[in-house]
Amino acid sequence: MWDDAFPSFLIGLREGLEAGLIVSVLIATLVRSGARSRLPQVWTGVLAAISLALSFGAVLTFTAASLSATAQEAFGGALSVVAVGFVTAMVFWMRRSARTFSREIREKVTGALGMGAGMLIVTSFLAVGREGLETALFLWTTARAAGESAGPLTGAGIGLILAAGLCWGLYRRVLHINLTKFFTATGAVLIVIAAGVLGYGLRDLQEGKALPGGTSYAVDLGGSVDAGAWYSTLVQGVFNLTPTMTWLQVAAYAGYLAVVMTLFLRGASTRTAEPTLKARKTKPAGPAPARSRRAWVAPVAVVAAPAVLAGAAVALGGSRPAGGQTVAVSQTDCGKGFTAPKAGRRTFQMRNTGDKTSEVYLIDPGTGAVYGEVEGLAPGTTRDLVATVAGGTYAWRCVPSSGKAVTSRAVRVTGAGGATAIVPVSAHDLAAPLKSYKAYVDRGLASLVARTRRLSDDIAAGHLGAARADWLTAQRTYASLGAAYGTFQDYDQKIDGRPDGLPGGVHDKDFTGFHRIEYGLWHGQTASELTAPAQQLAVDSAGLRKAFPTQDFDPGDLPLRAHEILENTLQFELTGDADQGSGTELATADANLTGTRELLTVLRPLLTTRAPHLLPTVDADLARLQKLLDSAHHGGSWTAVDRLDATARARLNGAAGQLLEDLSPVPDLLEIRKSA
Repeated sequence: MWDDAFPSFLIGLREGLEAGLIVSVLIATLVRSGARSRLPQVWTGVLAAISLALSFGAVLTFTAASLSATAQEAFGGALSVVAVGFVTAMVFWMRRSARTFSREIREKVTGALGMGAGMLIVTSFLAVGREGLETALFLWTTARAAGESAGPLTGAGIGLILAAGLCWGLYRRVLHINLTKFFTATGAVLIVIAAGVLGYGLRDLQEGKALPGGTSYAVDLGGSVDAGAWYSTLVQGVFNLTPTMTWLQVAAYAGYLAVVMTLFLRGASTRTAEPTLKARKTKPAGPAPARSRRAWVAPVAVVAAPAVLAGAAVALGGSRPAGGQTVAVSQTDCGKGFTAPKAGRRTFQMRNTGDKTSEVYLIDPGTGAVYGEVEGLAPGTTRDLVATVAGGTYAWRCVPSSGKAVTSRAVRVTGAGGATAIVPVSAHDLAAPLKSYKAYVDRGLASLVARTRRLSDDIAAGHLGAARADWLTAQRTYASLGAAYGTFQDYDQKIDGRPDGLPGGVHDKDFTGFHRIEYGLWHGQTASELTAPAQQLAVDSAGLRKAFPTQDFDPGDLPLRAHEILENTLQFELTGDADQGSGTELATADANLTGTRELLTVLRPLLTTRAPHLLPTVDADLARLQKLLDSAHHGGSWTAVDRLDATARARLNGAAGQLLEDLSPVPDLLEIRKSA
């Protein structure tokens, strides 16, 4: 994908051009100095630098693969931040040095000529090695962000080839480039890309529990932006901007971009760089010394050393957990290489030997219960599957993207029991809970239609006091239906949309629904100003009730709602962001809790058999949060979030956060897993 390839293309072009210009200057200086016999020393240093960069990338990849999922997030996030630091330093350095770096390289070469072959190798190695390490780190980071390596590596390859062509043209003096303008323009684009990498890295650190604020969202457009659309993919691939971003991500992105871009553009030179590569004549270095018969030994050793050291680091410092097996995944080879492992925590290397992307599950063949899984395993790739193995029978189920599922032969593991398996859920299993939940929503929509009509009638009659009470009743009815993450498609934005992102804010013509009326009722607007929005809300509510039976509701989304409703609550209601003047955020949070409780009620039979200890914990969390919300409800009024004292607010956020944490396994427990 070009969206994933572009950042790597740009870094490949820039770093390749920098390294290529350095090599061109080295070669030009030696040629014009009459020291062609020293060229192999330059190429030895260059190849050693390339070997170092490739070895560095291999060590990064293996190190990440050997870590737990949480540690991988933290490791990747930390390296993303480091990569941003390298890129930032690189663009500033090249902006300053574009005019003079060829002269500086010539001076280093001239000095190295008088100090022997080793010094010339070191000079070329250091000059190119820095670019290679920066490229390897940035490529590893962008490939990890993209979730695949083909696009980033393709982009980088194209960039490096183009850079090599440009350097050849400059060396042969058939091409003229204003290097200052080139590096300034590409540097500005790279700063924008680096800002996205920084935000992505910080998000990884939050998911790896290294930084707080992982559930404090500043932007959440998941319900209104199609993440799979071409424009979303382009923005995410090039700029690492996602529909949902935390406050830390947004602050880091905006702060980095504002500070670094300002400094970069302020200091950008407007002078023209050297358009061609020119080398001053230097005194010939004299005839080359006679070569020994074993002259090839030193260059080979220098080039091979980084690879040998990397191999040693992998072997000694990052060995895979004991009990690892390489297991084939395909319709013809499913489970090939699988032998009975010893009991304990084991890592299996799942290798897709087929020609289709597949999912693979470690199962109990008797019950179909799943001990571990890998999804989206592409042909020719290998990924780790970590599972705890105890006494029992195990087999592999390979499910290709097209074709029939295959189950491998079973093996018997001796030892005590105790391994945890998840009994898979099918769409049929979720059919009854989904039917019950739809009936609950349909009853709620009938009440919503009646209450929004009453609200509209009160406003049309000028009874704004009664309208405020009716508004809260109707709004709580809607909030109790679990309208999280675009459950009701476009109707959710019409009925409960916020003014965030609208050009005119609260005065924008597209600001409609409950929050539009809330703003008017609590900001002194007249009945005539609110009549049209109230009538439109009643119409949209009736439209939703009519459309709901025909709306597509994936059964697999039902378990997600148990987690997502409170995620929205924590993000909008408990921060006060959704409030438009009524101060009733906690009343809405209370209604959201009702919706969550209803979801857990319909899902309870499935959860009881799969996680019997989960529901008592969740029930205790629900009671704790309900008690805190009740303490903010006095008669017909609710305490506004911004009027809570620090202790009460901390307790409320803590209780909601704990409930959200304890609900997080529900989507995984009730995920629909392919069986055919």
